[in-house]
Amino acid sequence: MATEATSEQAASLPPPMMLMQLVMGYYVSRAIYVAATLGIADRLAGGPQSADALAQATATHAPSLRRVLRLLASVGVFAEQEDGRFAQREMGQCLQSGVPGSMRAAALLFTGMTQDAWKDLLHSVQTGEPTFPHVFGTDSFSYLAQHPELAANFDEAMADFTKMVAIAVAAAYDFTPLRTVVDVGGGNGALLAGILGANPALRGVVFDQPHVAARAREGIEAAGLAGRCEVAGGDFFVDVPGGADAYLLKHVIHDWDDARAAAILATCHRAMEPQSRLLIVEGVYPPRIERSPASRSAASNDVNMLVCTGGRQRSEAEFGALYAQAGFRLTRIVPTFMNVSVIEGVRA
Repeated sequence: MATEATSEQAASLPPPMMLMQLVMGYYVSRAIYVAATLGIADRLAGGPQSADALAQATATHAPSLRRVLRLLASVGVFAEQEDGRFAQREMGQCLQSGVPGSMRAAALLFTGMTQDAWKDLLHSVQTGEPTFPHVFGTDSFSYLAQHPELAANFDEAMADFTKMVAIAVAAAYDFTPLRTVVDVGGGNGALLAGILGANPALRGVVFDQPHVAARAREGIEAAGLAGRCEVAGGDFFVDVPGGADAYLLKHVIHDWDDARAAAILATCHRAMEPQSRLLIVEGVYPPRIERSPASRSAASNDVNMLVCTGGRQRSEAEFGALYAQAGFRLTRIVPTFMNVSVIEGVRA
């Protein structure tokens, strides 16, 4: 029986074989997309099943499904038992729906629509423009607005990740001196809900485009926070709710080039009181890329922004320059246990 290669064994492969593993990485990601689409992990939650049973439940071709499941078993997503049935593994549990730590929506997002955009990465490299409009005919935000089912999955993927980010941010940053926080571009409100949950005296406003704000209102009410959190719709290039103690932007600024990012921050600047704080929650690009998970995460996110939105990841120096351009002064960067930091600024 073949055994799974350890990371040490993989690292000891000859360079051509190591390169080929990277080249063929999309084999696994597309197989994950199929498993996530078919809900295989949900069907294995009750115990091991044969490929025939799974195929019957998913209206698929059993021999072909078995081949895909064996590929996923080879990388530890599922396990193939001696009797030929497939069983859940810890990694595969993350593909279940509605469980803590679920990555199913993220898998559908990044191995589906996002990967389809990445196939024309060369276009971005040749032109400096995002690839997404080249592939889909419109920008990513408009495309999601036109496809509600994809927008719903996008919201779910962001919410799953944001719930973990909210725990990290609430643990790392002291919100107790603040009374009100506006979450600018707050999506369905998952970040602010987590922060408010950890800070009972804090009040907040989730601000996003009107069609997004409608979904946020449902999430805030479901979290039992309607009494402490308002939801407002609008355009953050035009104005945002005024007078709050802090303005929070998670994974908003990296969607935009410097000119548009500075315009968003300038809108916040106009709405802020002299003592208000600007809090950007994003990854900070390291000064030099090394062969490490942190460097790979930063570089991958940076290129994904190039492909999907035309935005970018930024280093501490680049954040400082951006803040200055919008009338702010970067005061400190507070790391968290996730791959994000709270980049704090005040009006200059």
